[in-house]
Amino acid sequence: MTIWKNYFLAETVQEALELLAQSEGDACPIAGGTDLLLDLQQGRHPPLDTLVDLSQIPEMRQLEIRGGKLFIGAALPLNRLVESPLAQQHAPTLMDAARLIGGPQVRNTATLGGNVCHALPAADGTIALLSLNATALVARLEQRCEIPLGELFRGPGKSALDPRREILVGFNLPLREAGQASAFRRVMRPQGVAIAILNLAVWLQRAATRIADIRIAIGPAGPTPLRAVQTEAALRSQPYQPTLPPQALEALLSESRFRTSPHRATEAYRRAMAGVLLQETLEVAWQRTLDVENQDD
Repeated sequence: MTIWKNYFLAETVQEALELLAQSEGDACPIAGGTDLLLDLQQGRHPPLDTLVDLSQIPEMRQLEIRGGKLFIGAALPLNRLVESPLAQQHAPTLMDAARLIGGPQVRNTATLGGNVCHALPAADGTIALLSLNATALVARLEQRCEIPLGELFRGPGKSALDPRREILVGFNLPLREAGQASAFRRVMRPQGVAIAILNLAVWLQRAATRIADIRIAIGPAGPTPLRAVQTEAALRSQPYQPTLPPQALEALLSESRFRTSPHRATEAYRRAMAGVLLQETLEVAWQRTLDVENQDD
């Protein structure tokens, strides 16, 4: 069975948008293709008229400081992200997550944009980006816009992006400032390629011995990647403790919507592990604020 008819290698974002719009049938952009091609081959995605390859568009393969933010192109291979000193400095939680996506061969091809566009509620890259308050740069034929990352998701595997009219160009992340750090951890079960039973990312701002500000993202804890705002409120402005405060655990379990999955874990196991994972990730992020401060000194 033919799973696509036409294939084009675009050189610019504008050219890619025009090719998608001109397709006579269903069309879709592709970069690494490690998810999309498998879905096509295994019948989880209907056959396409046109594939437009974004992998060689220079703008979408950049990683640089631009306009006071860290810009990461959506078509940048994950191995380049993992090796980037800029990403290590400003987004260590994203580095933690990227190292766990697939294996080394997959990371040579897979992209952060693909991880986000697949719209899974436990996508490692997405959870890390959400905690970093990342925004998405989206291109249309008539304009470009920058939108909050959370607005890209409509449900499990359902992106808000229109593949015929929109391209995810990249992500903008705030630069790290003094006293800030982040971390990502997950619980996983090896099944060929390890998948997340539960994953969690923390960004925090330390002020002396207190958590001045914090962002937490967790998945899968609902139909879309979850920003745990109630848990953040329970920890914000509080002294850092080596054990998780009861009010924070209560908030996390209250706002998370865990479910039993035959391929991952039971709801009960996830509820039991959620607080453990939050405490572990929080501890790593807190220690990193101290390590960074010592390095800056």
